[in-house]
Amino acid sequence: MFTKSIPSLFTVANLFLGIIAIILVFPENARYDLAAMMVIIAMLMDGVDGRVARALNAQSEFGKELDSLSDVISFGVAPAFIMYSVAFQELNAAPSWIITALFPICGALRLARFNVISGATGYFIGLPIPAAGGVLATLALFHKEIPISILLASTLVLSFLMVSTVKYPNFKKVGIPRNAIWVVPLVVIVSVVLALLFPQHLSKIIFVPLVLYALYGLKKNVDRRLPWRNRKRRKEDDNVHSENSA
Repeated sequence: MFTKSIPSLFTVANLFLGIIAIILVFPENARYDLAAMMVIIAMLMDGVDGRVARALNAQSEFGKELDSLSDVISFGVAPAFIMYSVAFQELNAAPSWIITALFPICGALRLARFNVISGATGYFIGLPIPAAGGVLATLALFHKEIPISILLASTLVLSFLMVSTVKYPNFKKVGIPRNAIWVVPLVVIVSVVLALLFPQHLSKIIFVPLVLYALYGLKKNVDRRLPWRNRKRRKEDDNVHSENSA
């Protein structure tokens, strides 16, 4: 019975970290770097829970729904609060509130679609909310170097990518062997220690691969809409058809 509950413990840890991230952006705390790090560690928990569930054969509808609800908080609400607190508070209330709210709303829509539509094994349809939340939370740490207009536009783009039909690589199918599950707590402990020791630097370093992942799907989407790319693809399809006919 306890074995079946282990994946849910990681999911609850994900939710807990998302709530802590929100608390850390309150004015009396104002630890934005640590808040962003909480989102990153929550991403680790989110990546582990499904793999542990598959390794232990403990997948369930309950776990799936709990995971989605946790993701809305940790990767939708928390990153939006972080960005709003560091960059949008001084702006006109209407646009800043709307853009801040739009991000978790699109994240919730993305999760709802994911739960009811089975995508192909090799990719996600739309930018996964953990990746979008990770980008937004770490991007907020650059608020002094990046103009507000770019931060607003980035928030809107990330929101759009979550509800888009852009395809992103799916790494969740990379499983954990049952006899290697003992490594998971060790990885989590090391990650938490590093996060607490170097929250700002580590968050900014992690920003790079996350934003590259987000841009990958955007580039693929743009490529599909370029006329010369379409001509090239049609030519390749015609060549394959000709070879099959022969």
